[in-house]
Amino acid sequence: MKEEYHQHFKIYKPYGYLSQFITNQKSAGKFKLLGELYNFPENTMSIGRLDKDSEGLLLLTTNGKLSTKITAGNSEKEYYVQVDGDISEEALLKLQKGVEISIYGKAYMTLECEAHKLEVRPVFPERAKKIRDERHGPTSWVSITLTEGKFRQVKKMTAAVGFPTLRLVRVRIGSEKLDNMKAGEVIELDKVDV
Repeated sequence: MKEEYHQHFKIYKPYGYLSQFITNQKSAGKFKLLGELYNFPENTMSIGRLDKDSEGLLLLTTNGKLSTKITAGNSEKEYYVQVDGDISEEALLKLQKGVEISIYGKAYMTLECEAHKLEVRPVFPERAKKIRDERHGPTSWVSITLTEGKFRQVKKMTAAVGFPTLRLVRVRIGSEKLDNMKAGEVIELDKVDV
């Protein structure tokens, strides 16, 4: 039996884009979609999602089985998160142990995860929408690594410990890294191994 040919991509999803190619929403005209960034083959789908206000690494494939396998699996996803305020050790410990958040109106306890403060501010491309600056108080950057991915989970987690998210950039999925990609950049991959 002939093996099916599939294509895989990694992309730096810019701020303001939806993680999809088509939308049925009536207000679709005001949303930017991934297909505007590159001429992807037919049947390309994103593996997991990043919400409109989040940026960073997104994997795409034409292989639906692979997408399901990765989404349902326990691949690590690492996020660099700029939070409002100078995050405390106490807040980091709470994040690590798991916090209660609301998912679709129901209480949910997040799994244990890795969370630590980044001592060196990461360098990312300038964002389309300006983030408030230090004149409005300090901010800090945190690395959070999860094996789950509930709806807006990272943002809900940082808010639950008193440090709301200002900017969220996914930097890693399994062994695939964002590295020094530019916002909107697309790289075709031979395979997706996470």
